[in-house]
Amino acid sequence: MPDVSESEAVVPVPEPPDHLLPPGVRRAAAWSAAVILFITVGALLVLAAVELRAATVPLIIALLATALLEPVVPWLVRRGLGRGAAAGLTCAVLVAAVAGVLYLLVNSLVHSAPQIAHALTQAGDQLAAKLGPLGKSLQDTLKHTSNAGSSFAAQLANGVVSGLGLATQVVTGSILALALVFFFLRDGDRTADLVRSTVPADRADLVIRCGRQAFEAMAGFMRGTTLIALIDALFITVGLLVLDVPGAAGLGALVFMGAYIPFVGAFLSGTVAVLVALADGGLGKALWTLGVVLAVQTVEGNILQPVIQSRTVELHPATIMVAVVAGSGVAGILGALLAVPLCAAGLGIVDVLRGRPGRRARLKARARNATG
Repeated sequence: MPDVSESEAVVPVPEPPDHLLPPGVRRAAAWSAAVILFITVGALLVLAAVELRAATVPLIIALLATALLEPVVPWLVRRGLGRGAAAGLTCAVLVAAVAGVLYLLVNSLVHSAPQIAHALTQAGDQLAAKLGPLGKSLQDTLKHTSNAGSSFAAQLANGVVSGLGLATQVVTGSILALALVFFFLRDGDRTADLVRSTVPADRADLVIRCGRQAFEAMAGFMRGTTLIALIDALFITVGLLVLDVPGAAGLGALVFMGAYIPFVGAFLSGTVAVLVALADGGLGKALWTLGVVLAVQTVEGNILQPVIQSRTVELHPATIMVAVVAGSGVAGILGALLAVPLCAAGLGIVDVLRGRPGRRARLKARARNATG
């Protein structure tokens, strides 16, 4: 063998042993890698959902509607209907309810829009007269805003084709969502068998538990929110009827729909009600309407939500606020609507993966502790 000189010999560089890195640094590195991987996968999933929103949005809406209506089908089956007939009847009632709410809302707002614009103009003139130069500046700002709104309306009128395209997407998505609701209600009892036939046996039970926990979380949110929305809409509608505010039924429908968007929805629906009252009866009626809305919202925040949502949803208010803001940033008003139930479903899956008891078990335990 040829001799290798000392200058040509390769001297291996020893790697630093693991014990030279503090345990805290190693744990931080592992957690950082896990967080980066989690964020990357989550971002890719959100991007895919946004790009495929024509299919994903109806699917998510159908899941939420199914979570809300799922107890109705077994109730009808116990009274002699077949599962397919029970699902069809439930979907028919759902369509009638949604159509009625939208009709009341659109009818109320269409008839009140000119009055609202006139009342806001009068309020701007009065404010300008009382505040002097500052009021004049505010009045000019309102005029510029009005001109911009007129320009936007003209552009909107010129984009009829785009509007028709959007309407077509909405109708198509609604039909797809309704069909999915029917199939989910009819065949929901076969989901576990489908998972076991497609997922490896050692993972099937885990997938089923995750799915059930996510579905229970969405169902808890939808049922608790629907009950709160009904109570809010009922009391605000009664208050508006007593004050003789026009379109009280439509404004109550708006309150009901706005309740599904936490925090933001209540503010927007209350603002519209106050504007309609201002347009109809001036500042006095508007202040009375504001008092009714604030009173109902106070009762909701201090009584209804703690009592109802403590039995249906386990989400901290800070989590809800972050979810609403993030959802609106990703997909606008629709994202804000879907963010909280999806967040609840995701946290339910995390609970299963961590080995925590299900939501129902925790709520029962909490009720026992409260009564004991």
